[in-house]
Amino acid sequence: MARTFRTGPAANTPHLEGSTRLPRANPHTGPRRATAAAARAPHARASRPTHADNQRQIRHPARMSNAPTLHSLLTEAMTQAPGLSRHLLNAIQDELDSRPKHFHLLDGWRRMRARFPNDFETALLPLLQASARGEDPLQRKLDDINSLSLVDDRQALQDVAVAHVIHAVEEHARAELHQLGNVFAALRGTARALKNENPVRPALFAQALLVALSSVEMEPQARYELMQAASQPMASGMLRVYSALCAQVRAADLSPMVASHAAQRSSPESDMRLALARRSTQPATLDGLARRVHEHNSRPMPLPPAGSSPSQAAAAPVFRAGPGPDLLSRLYDQILADPRLLPPLKALLARLQVAVVRLARSDANLLHKQDHPTWQLLNRVAAHGMAFERADDERLQSFLRIVEGEVQGLIDAALPSAALFQQALSRVDAHISSQAQQRSERSAQALGALERESMREAWLKLLREQLAQQTAEAPLGPKLRRFLGTAWAEVIVQAMVLHGRESSQALTRIEWVDQLLDSLHDAPDERSRQRLRQKLPALIDGLRSGCDAIALPEAQRESVLQELMFQHGRVLRGQHALPEAAKAIEAAQRSAGKQELSPEELLQRLLVERESQMSTQWAHTRVNRGHLPTVPVQLYDQNDSAEARSALSAWLDALHIGGWYHLFVQSHWLTAQVAWISESGQFFLFVGQDPDQRHSLTRAALERLLTHGLITALDENSLVQRAVDTLMQDLDDEA
Repeated sequence: MARTFRTGPAANTPHLEGSTRLPRANPHTGPRRATAAAARAPHARASRPTHADNQRQIRHPARMSNAPTLHSLLTEAMTQAPGLSRHLLNAIQDELDSRPKHFHLLDGWRRMRARFPNDFETALLPLLQASARGEDPLQRKLDDINSLSLVDDRQALQDVAVAHVIHAVEEHARAELHQLGNVFAALRGTARALKNENPVRPALFAQALLVALSSVEMEPQARYELMQAASQPMASGMLRVYSALCAQVRAADLSPMVASHAAQRSSPESDMRLALARRSTQPATLDGLARRVHEHNSRPMPLPPAGSSPSQAAAAPVFRAGPGPDLLSRLYDQILADPRLLPPLKALLARLQVAVVRLARSDANLLHKQDHPTWQLLNRVAAHGMAFERADDERLQSFLRIVEGEVQGLIDAALPSAALFQQALSRVDAHISSQAQQRSERSAQALGALERESMREAWLKLLREQLAQQTAEAPLGPKLRRFLGTAWAEVIVQAMVLHGRESSQALTRIEWVDQLLDSLHDAPDERSRQRLRQKLPALIDGLRSGCDAIALPEAQRESVLQELMFQHGRVLRGQHALPEAAKAIEAAQRSAGKQELSPEELLQRLLVERESQMSTQWAHTRVNRGHLPTVPVQLYDQNDSAEARSALSAWLDALHIGGWYHLFVQSHWLTAQVAWISESGQFFLFVGQDPDQRHSLTRAALERLLTHGLITALDENSLVQRAVDTLMQDLDDEA
C-alpha cells in the first residue's frame, strides 16, 4: 500500500537536545569551490568514503561571535551540498543492494551513478541561490495560453514521488524543521512560520533529487520507484544538514528569540479541541449531537462535594436543559470560534445568526439534518472565504458584498424558511461558478480546443459508423458514398474541434447530410422538382465550403460534384437518382455485406454487439454538486478493489466549478479553484489565489494525486462539521 501524505503545519515539537551535532566543510573553500572540487572528483565506487570521511566533510560549525543571518545559513547549506551528494550516492546504492524488490532498478541506477553527485549539486545550488535572493525557487513559470500543457499521469507520478521524499524528510527531521522554520520567520520578521517560506525546505532538495535521477531515460514507474528507494537516504542526509544549521543557531544563543517567536504562534484553545475531536473515527452528526445533549441534560445531577462553595455548586453545565435554541446558540458560537475564519467573514456569518435563530423556531429539521440548506449555505460561504489569505483581498471583498445582500434578504424575510435559504445558496453557487469561469475564460478556451483535438480520432470513428448506418439505404453513387464516409466525416469533426461539439458550425455540417439525402429522393411532379431546383445552389455551396474547411484537393471534390450533378439531373428529369444498372450493383454490394448467418453466428453477434457510443460520448457531463463522499484516503489506495474504484470515481465526479482544493502540483502545495471542467470530464483547469497561477490536469493525474493523499477539498471537513465535532468532544469531557 502506498503511503498517504497529509497537509498542515509541522507539529509543535520541542527541539531535541540530544540531536547529533555534525561538522561542516572548510569555510575557506566556499560553496563554489566545494562544488567544483566535487565535480572533478572521480565518482567510481572503487573506494567508498568511510564514516570518518563523511564526518570530516560535514563538520560542526564553531561557535560564532555574530548571530547567523539568512545569508549565512544558506551559505552553510550550500557548503554542505557536496557531502550530501556523496552520502546519497552511497546510501542509495546500499538501499538498492539490500532489497531484492529494487534489483530491477540497478541497471538504470548504474547508468546515472557516475554523474549523480554533479547532477544533484548542479540542480540544488541554483535553488538555494534563488532562496538567498529572496525568490521562490519552485515558482512555476507561467504557461503561455497559446501553448497550454496538461499535467498528465506521468507528471502526476513525478509529483507523487517528490511528495514521498518530502514526507520522509519531514518525518525524519520534524524537530529540526520546526526550529529552522521559526528561525527563518524570526529573521524575516514575519508573524508566523510557513512551510513554503523556509528557504531550505525539503521540497528544494527533493526537486534536485528528481532532476538528478532523470539524467537517463527510464520508465515513469521505474523512476518513481527509484525516488521511493532514495527517500530514506535523503531523509538521513537532510537530518545531518538541518542539525548542522540548528547547531549554528544554538551556538549563537538564539534560542530565546526563537522561543518567543514560536510563542506568538501558539494556537488558541479551540485548535486543541478541534484536534481532539478529529481523533474520532466516525464524524459526529447533528442528530447524534442533539440526542447526546438530551441524554446529558436528562441525567441526574450529582450532589456537590462537601465543603464546596455555593458558586461552585451553581456552576453551569456545558449545556443547559432547555429547548433547541440553547443547542443552536452553542453550535453557532462554536462555528464563529473557528480560527480559520477571517474577521470580515466571521462578522458576516454572525449577522446571519439572526435569521437562523428565527428559522429554528419553525423548522424542527434544522438541528437534526446536516444537509439542511442553512448549514449548506454556511459551509459554502465559509469554504470559499477561507480560500483567501488576506481580509483585504478585493476578490474576497466582492464575494462578501454579494453574500451581504443575501444575508440581508434572509434577515428581512417575514417568515424565514428552508426554501429561502436554498434559493440564497443557489445564487451564491451561481456567483462562485460565474466568477471562476470569468477568471479562466482564455485558458478554458485553449484547454477546450486541446481536449477536442485529443478527441478527433474517436469522434471520426463514431461519425463514420453513424454515416454508414444513415446512408446504407440511400441512392448514392460510389464516389459520393465514399466521400461521405471519409472526407465529409472529417469536415464535421473539423468543425467540432474548432468550434465545439455542439456548435452551430458542426450542426450545419451534420444537417447538410440530411439535405443531401433528401435531394436524391424521387421527384414525381413538377412542383417537387421546382423545390429541388431552389435548394440546389445552397446545397452545392455547403459542399464547397466544407471541402474548403479541410483543404480537400480540387480533383477529389470535382469528381464528387460531377457524380452529384449527374444524379440530380436524373431526379430533375423525373427518374430515379441511380440508373438501373447502378441500382443492381448497389443491391449486390449490400447483399454481399449482409450474408445469411447461422443461428449460432446470430447469437454470437447479439452477445458481442455494442450500442453506438454517440449518445453517451457526446452528452454533456453533469457536475454533481452534492457533498464530497466521506471515504478515507486509504480506500482510494486499494486500486484492485471495486469499492476503491467506485470511491475514486465518486470523488472525482463531485469536483465542481468554483470549488477550492489543496493539491500538490509540480513539487509544491497550492490552493486553487476549479475554473473549468471539460465536456467529457477528462480535463480540469485549476486557478490559484493568484489568477496567473493556472494548472491544467487530466483526470488520470487527479486519480494519481487522490490515491496518494495529495489533493483535498477545502470544505471536505466543513465548518459545521468541525463545530459539531468540538461540541461532541465537550460532552465527552463532561461525561
